[in-house]
Amino acid sequence: MATKADVLTVRGLTRSFGELVVFRDINVSLRRAQICAVTGPNGAGKTTLLRCIAGTMRPDSGDIRLLGQPVDEADPATRAAVASVLDDIDFFPDLSVSEHLELMAYAHGMPDPVAVVAETLTALGLDPARDQLPPTLSSGQRRRLALASCFVRPRKLMVLDEPEQRLDEAGRQWLAGALLREKEAGTAVILASHDADLVAAVADVQLAIGA
Repeated sequence: MATKADVLTVRGLTRSFGELVVFRDINVSLRRAQICAVTGPNGAGKTTLLRCIAGTMRPDSGDIRLLGQPVDEADPATRAAVASVLDDIDFFPDLSVSEHLELMAYAHGMPDPVAVVAETLTALGLDPARDQLPPTLSSGQRRRLALASCFVRPRKLMVLDEPEQRLDEAGRQWLAGALLREKEAGTAVILASHDADLVAAVADVQLAIGA
């Protein structure tokens, strides 16, 4: 049963592609300062589930609510509350790394966008690439830029699909610390991950699908 304290509630979620049932009757709820790790083998439907939660894909049946309201990516309230990194990352190709992040911060009303971006670039090791265009970045740098896009904007819920992907060991350690700081700040996080160490370090609850 959903409560007023729940940031995210998912009830009876089912999604199919044709006759293939990807997942059926998924239920999960998250409060402020909770992290849920979605685990399971490749092809189990983790990315599809996160897409439904972020509002970029509709389930066949079931209910998804963010702060008590239906999730809809077209709804400004959903866009304002959800910061996500899914598997289809889009950047502004003609803006530098710092310009891209500053635009994100300005668009979401951060009080001091330039300072927030500078701090985030340093934290993610992207400062040397601040003036590069996204197409010139390595795959690891692009992953860090995608994560940075979440950290320079307000968020009530973070939806992260394998955020550790293409990060080196130092990057993974930073990620674990960053997620714990998100929890301390009251953010709810749901992430899919194959990294058992990351899951053990940050997750309050686990949701295994397709096992």
